Amino acid sequence: MSISFHDLSLGYGNNIILKDVNLELAEGKITALLGPNGCGKSTLLKAIIKILTPVKGEVHFQGKNINELSSKFIARQIAFLPQIQPIPEGITVQTLVSYGRSPYTNFWGTIKKSDEGFMEKVMKEVGILDLKDALISELSGGQRQRAWLAMVLAQDSPFILLDEPTTYMDINHQIELMSILRRLNKKGKTIIVVLHDINQAARYCDHLVLLKEGKVVAQGNTKEIMNKQLLKEVFDIKAQIHLDPIVKCPMLIVEE
Repeated sequence: MSISFHDLSLGYGNNIILKDVNLELAEGKITALLGPNGCGKSTLLKAIIKILTPVKGEVHFQGKNINELSSKFIARQIAFLPQIQPIPEGITVQTLVSYGRSPYTNFWGTIKKSDEGFMEKVMKEVGILDLKDALISELSGGQRQRAWLAMVLAQDSPFILLDEPTTYMDINHQIELMSILRRLNKKGKTIIVVLHDINQAARYCDHLVLLKEGKVVAQGNTKEIMNKQLLKEVFDIKAQIHLDPIVKCPMLIVEE
């Protein structure tokens, strides 16, 4: 089971962001989408969940054109955390997380006891169980981000899409979040994440996709992608590549 793009062109109105993209994102891996601002990383995620309709080409999920699949089916298969989330007034953390169970509720949207137990489990996993009765509007940026992540995890879908999930988080919570993603992956979740920190991607992700100006420049494992020539081409940086002494993955150091 995978997500694939076939000659995909996509954008906003007359502004085409992605151009003739052919790409397959394999099941069972953590894939990081990397590239400069405006290269199409977030746009690619929006194509997967049908927020944007292709100008040309197709997006396939499980070998089927995603536009032929129902929204409820997609919601049960793919969870999505966008880059920017609203700050709802008068909504508690627990209520927000409950929205993640909506693909499984009945016509009346009733939350079952089993749903409540699962919600508590994911809130504990992201470290906000003690905040379940707090209002979203009263949380710090990092706490809000974790509350939204808990809502996505409550959806319990096999594919999880995250657009810059470490935004607003301090370094400790960034490491914690990436470790959570690793644990979820080991339990069978396929994760596709937009990141800006290249070293973070190399350390925690199995597969890296580099985009620039709406095109896929390269994809592969960390050893294939973390090289001076590619980093210069995509990010216009001069870097040295070393071996991370702790986890033994490639690590870049930018030269002055």
